[in-house]
Amino acid sequence: MDEELLSLLTSLVEIETENPPGDEAAAANFVYDWLESRGVSATLVEEPYPDRPQVAARVGEGEPSVVLNGHLDVVPAGDRDQWDHPPYEPTVRDGRLYGRGSADMKCGVALAMLATVEFADALDSGELDGSLVFHAAVGEETAEPGTKTLLERGYDATYGVVLEPTSLRTATSAKGLGWYEISVGGDPSHASRPDEGDNAIQNARPVLDALEAYDEEIRARSDSLVGRPTATVTRFEAGTKENVVPEGATITVDRRFVPSESVEAVDAEIDALLSDVAAEHDLRVEWTRTRVYESAAVPTDSEVAARFRDAAAERADVDPEPWGIRAATDVRNLVNDAGMDAITWGPGSMAQAHAYDEYIELSEVEVGYDILRSALRALFEDGGN
Repeated sequence: MDEELLSLLTSLVEIETENPPGDEAAAANFVYDWLESRGVSATLVEEPYPDRPQVAARVGEGEPSVVLNGHLDVVPAGDRDQWDHPPYEPTVRDGRLYGRGSADMKCGVALAMLATVEFADALDSGELDGSLVFHAAVGEETAEPGTKTLLERGYDATYGVVLEPTSLRTATSAKGLGWYEISVGGDPSHASRPDEGDNAIQNARPVLDALEAYDEEIRARSDSLVGRPTATVTRFEAGTKENVVPEGATITVDRRFVPSESVEAVDAEIDALLSDVAAEHDLRVEWTRTRVYESAAVPTDSEVAARFRDAAAERADVDPEPWGIRAATDVRNLVNDAGMDAITWGPGSMAQAHAYDEYIELSEVEVGYDILRSALRALFEDGGN
């Protein structure tokens, strides 16, 4: 494949940017220096966190304007003994590049960097009409306001592309995500005298049963593009010592919601559910929403979506039908906060995101860059109409 593209992708993957804790600074500086060395005037944006800079750039002026958005952070590699290929020693084997972030989403960042440089001269000179905006954001993996801050700083546009791995399909909608932490109370006692306490684990059982029933209930709802909402218990924590009856238990729920469901409506459902089970079983139950990614949707016939669907169908065996991504992404900020027509699109499989031995097919990366260039050129040449 193209040596510059492979070198850039490899360089990005080998920079460890795990979040938590949020260690994107080295990658941000690399991206900034790379763009500057190729004649693109970039900015290190030290908001919202001075020690975790973001990178933004704009080439060209006027309309049509397009944001290429990617995030620098990756999820932790976890147990490194489970990796056949060390997560931050990018390895090419059998046409694949292995490494944490190869699919999610250092590849997307690399393609955006190359496209920004490639289109800079034509846009700055007026050969092509319009402008291209580059984002290398922080904090996407933990719902932090990285992309939102870049948009507020003026790095917005009419159209947007969030370069997450979609296997080159064009997503015009994305599920939302809320994480809920539920606390169930009890009273401690010595385990030799369990009846003198009130076991929070036992108290949590009807709460877990109610959450299971709630998950079944909401799965009856559906969205034609992103599928069904879900409520999944992902963590359960209780107890301080082997011989102590636990005084508290904490349940974590991952609630995925479709574009027709609002965050406020989901909050109300969780509150009603827990109020009912607490009253029925005489329990002390409290909840808080710790994090949220709003859902987002744009018309399936949006101009940017049509351009990417057409380009992908011409150059690869990609389903051209309207589609939505089931994961939550920063596309919500482009659509909901900045009012942009934005899609989620990129090479790589979401099945590889957060997995051990994460990889991306290099042939798909090359085809993906060809599609990106073609779709952007079509937007600029036709004036976004």
